[in-house]
Amino acid sequence: MDIAQMLADHVRWQEDDTKGTRLCLGDVELTNADLRYADLEGANLRDANLQGADLTDAFLRGADLTDAYLKGTDLTNADLRGANLTRADLDGANLRDANLQGANLTDAYLKGTDLTNADLRGANLTNAYLRDAYLEGADLTDANLTDTDLRGANLSDTNLANVGFKLGYHEAIFADGILQIRLRQSQII
Repeated sequence: MDIAQMLADHVRWQEDDTKGTRLCLGDVELTNADLRYADLEGANLRDANLQGADLTDAFLRGADLTDAYLKGTDLTNADLRGANLTRADLDGANLRDANLQGANLTDAYLKGTDLTNADLRGANLTNAYLRDAYLEGADLTDANLTDTDLRGANLSDTNLANVGFKLGYHEAIFADGILQIRLRQSQII
């Protein structure tokens, strides 16, 4: 497999979908691959093994990373706007300064992940596992944190404006610097 040729074909596909080929690396072994600055916009990376890969400054806008294995992957300053990371394993990954605006991280595993200064505005983190994650300075404005596990996470200087939480029978919203918790109406007997 010539990854350079596949990337070139993908760029041609992005410019004109009648030319080139959409990059499809599902089920492909890319452990420790050097993909710095790679243009992977809209790429199909479902089930890809990217453990330990270097995706620093990579462009992954709208990419499908469903069920991808990204343990220890370096995604520093990567553009993941609108990417699908459903059930992705990002254990210990580096997403410092990454743009995850509008990304889908439903059921994603982010234990110990570094999301320092990451842009997670409008991201869906429903049922995500963020235990011991570093979210210092991250922007989670309008993010969905329903049933998200944040135990032990560093939330120092994190922007939680208009973040909605649903935890068991409780509903919470962080607005105007105040965390408001109440019983969900449907659960009152």
